Parts: sequence; C-alpha cells; structure tokens
Amino acid sequence: MEVIPVLDLKGGSVVHARMGQRSQYRPIETPLSSSSHPVDVARGLLSIFPFATFYVADLDAIEGLGSNDAALAQLQAAFPAVALWVDNGMADLARARRWLDAGWGQLVLGSESQSDDTLVRALAADDRVVLSLDYRADAFQGPAALLGDAANWPDRVIAMTLARVGSAAGPDLQRLAAIKARARAKRVYAAGGVRNADDLFALARAGIAGALVASCLHSGALAGAQIAGLQAA
Repeated sequence: MEVIPVLDLKGGSVVHARMGQRSQYRPIETPLSSSSHPVDVARGLLSIFPFATFYVADLDAIEGLGSNDAALAQLQAAFPAVALWVDNGMADLARARRWLDAGWGQLVLGSESQSDDTLVRALAADDRVVLSLDYRADAFQGPAALLGDAANWPDRVIAMTLARVGSAAGPDLQRLAAIKARARAKRVYAAGGVRNADDLFALARAGIAGALVASCLHSGALAGAQIAGLQAA
C-alpha cells in the first residue's frame, strides 16, 4: 500500500481542499508548516514519513486560470528524490508530450478535463502517465467512452471521489471495488475520504494499490509509524 500526500495548489499556495468546492479553498493552516508555501508544506509532510511520491493538483491550471509551474519547479528543486504526480488539466496531446519530455514529473490525466478519450488512449502505454477517474457525488466527470474502455487505461488509475475530499467520510469502498474489477491487473489508487490507518488497512485488504491523503496527515490522525507498519504488512 503506497501512501501519497496531496498538495493542492492555488495562487502559489497549498490550499485546504474540501469536498471539491474549489471556489472556497483557502491557504492551508497546518501544524506541519509555518506557512502555506508548497516547499514548506512538503517539508512538513516529509517530517512525518519519507514519502516517495507527492500528488500535486494545479487547481488554477485545471480551471483555466493560469498555472503553478513556478511552485512545481520549486518543489522539484527542493526535493529531487521525490516523484511528483501532477494534475494540471492537460487535455491536448502535443502539449502533454512536451510536458512529459520536459521532465516535470508524472502526468495525471483527469477525466474531468477530457472532452473525449483520445488523449488517454494515445498515452495509455506511457509509464509516466496516470489516469484519474473523477466523480462528483455519483456522477462521473468525463466522457462516457473513457469510463467504459478500461482496456485503454494506463497501468495506474486513481478513483477520485471529490465529494469525500477533506470530508472525513471514509473512502468509497463500493466504487473502488467496481473500478478495481473493471481495471483488472491495473493498479488502482483511492482518493477522497481516508481518515486514518484503519481506512488504509481496509483499502489494502480490498486490493487497492495506494491512497492519496492530506487531512489525516495534517491533523495527526495518520502517523509515520502507522504508515511504516502498513508498508511492512
């Protein structure tokens, strides 16, 4: 079970994400960092556990309001050994290939940003690409063709339940089970609702490869020793 901390970026700061209501996100206040600067928050998260990967959501880019490329470059420079999974609303094949070739990180293709399944199909075999299947409540956000064609998903798939992000509602085990059954041998990652180590153990028992987490790390509900124990199990 891989545990991946989340950095939601907006206006150059890490913001506190809650239930997908992006207009209400505000700079994070956390005991792990004296500021909401991405490097400071990432350093605080790494004080809990030596995470190998961070998931970075560039909310400005996803919403077409600019980008947080400067913050991304700062994260790369500060933590060169940490892999970055970046969702920046990418929906164009030529731009995606340039982005990957520039070495920015692992590219997350969010289904909510796609008008059809062309980009995902074109990059499915690229091991630098991750697919995020995005849901708001029970509604899939993205083209139906993408959800229905699991054979053309990349090897890593995130089940992103936006309504549970920051909600402490627990992961959506039913939806995760359905996506895992469709994905077969592909690795499925949970995003949204993870509260503590018990949730992570439940996900591991369900065959989920990893989980994206944030609130439980900042609140102290999930500790480094628990993460280490989970990985050793």
